[in-house]
Amino acid sequence: MVRLLALVVAAAVLAACAAHPVRPRSTQAAPMLDRSGLQADVDVLQRTYAALHPGLYRYNTPASLEAAYAELRAALDHDVPLAEAYLAFSRFAARIRCGHTYANFFNQDDATRAALFERPGRVPFHFRWVGERMIITRNFSGDARLVPGTEVLAIDGVPAAQLLRELMTVARADGGNDGKRIAWLEVRGDEAIEAFDVFLPLFHPEFVGDYTLDARAPTSARMRSRVHPATFAERVAQRPADTDAKVPWSLAIGGDGVAVMTMPTWALYESTWDWKAWLADAFARLDAAHATTLVIDLRANEGGLSVGDELAAHLVAHDTAVDDIVRLVRYRSVPAELMPNLHTWDRSFADWGEATRPYDDRFLRLTRYGDEGGSSIIRPTPRRFAGKVFVLVGPTNSSATFEFANLVKTHHLAMLVGRTTGGNRRGINGGAFFFLRLPHSGIELDVPLIGQFPRTPQPDAGIEPDVVVTPTVAGIAAGIDEDLQAVRRLSTGPASDAGP
Repeated sequence: MVRLLALVVAAAVLAACAAHPVRPRSTQAAPMLDRSGLQADVDVLQRTYAALHPGLYRYNTPASLEAAYAELRAALDHDVPLAEAYLAFSRFAARIRCGHTYANFFNQDDATRAALFERPGRVPFHFRWVGERMIITRNFSGDARLVPGTEVLAIDGVPAAQLLRELMTVARADGGNDGKRIAWLEVRGDEAIEAFDVFLPLFHPEFVGDYTLDARAPTSARMRSRVHPATFAERVAQRPADTDAKVPWSLAIGGDGVAVMTMPTWALYESTWDWKAWLADAFARLDAAHATTLVIDLRANEGGLSVGDELAAHLVAHDTAVDDIVRLVRYRSVPAELMPNLHTWDRSFADWGEATRPYDDRFLRLTRYGDEGGSSIIRPTPRRFAGKVFVLVGPTNSSATFEFANLVKTHHLAMLVGRTTGGNRRGINGGAFFFLRLPHSGIELDVPLIGQFPRTPQPDAGIEPDVVVTPTVAGIAAGIDEDLQAVRRLSTGPASDAGP
């Protein structure tokens, strides 16, 4: 079964830029983009989204969308530099409230990446948000006092909570799922380009040179620290050593019978790695080791390929019908005048042809992926894992991993542990994409093409875990994996408490 539900990562990790010692203002004014060209870009964007985007009115009304376009036009009603234009388009994209609609960092051209993403000025630490509190998880600053668990109260006098509220206006997520937005604005080392790094200097160009941090230690002692910003190259070097490994998954089987399968990504579009063979071997290893408990760690995994279907085949006890959704598109073939600005990896997206059927006055039903009858079937593999199964989830799960979490909870295949997922039970947009390059500014915005809609009314929310684990500052300070700690406690209970 093919279910392409993922955010497309269309470029490899960017090459590191050369180090730069400080973050001074440029001695030359940034090149300006002229008003008329920018307004023409808005015209292109509006025509393209109206013709192709299936989710414009999932969370908007025609009036609210028109208001968003009006605000975008007003923000670009004069000549502006690239950074200001990028910020304006990002604010607009966030108004769509679609987790797959944004000015994708990884799909911008070289000039835009160099100008906006590779300059120095990154905070010299990793952090998580606990509520509106910025809590350091790894320190690269050289100030040994900024240990994990330290709360950054303000940066250059701007309270951390204010920074979060500002950046939420450009954060991508589906509907009202703010947990996803907050998670996207953390700096964890998962990506070469972090949203917080991109947008902090766009909102606060006055931040120049070293940062002054007002902070509170885990001991509650207040402190002030002057720290040197990190460069793009340093941020890339701070990522975990195995982030870009050819084999991104791992399986650790403990002597106590508890196995942890860590899957930080399912974005394997261009990979030649045989991940299906890896999964088959992993479950064979679990069987040979007589593992009693399996923990599938998806917390850092936004999505990718339909790996969840293969996983589920090792968990279900009988044929299981899934996908109680309808896939809708806005067009049968893309209007010819839009094509010059659109790019993708599969040109067949330009014409769905006979794979569409009339649905209503706005949509066509897409039958390309073989679900015209309403459901797909997951069939159990001979090597089914019959022990306890836990799936660690959180707000990053917003595409294929959101769908897997939904499948697991609906069919009671495992116990979900952690925090509310990203995505949205009202459905998401994705599966196929065009990349819209605006002709004047050169800014790219992703255009998801397939809208997934549930057949019955659903709440504006992600998937709630069976066991909620709220991260704590004390846990971060102590270096405790609180989700795994909860699983260890749960795994000693009856088998019926943890999966099939």
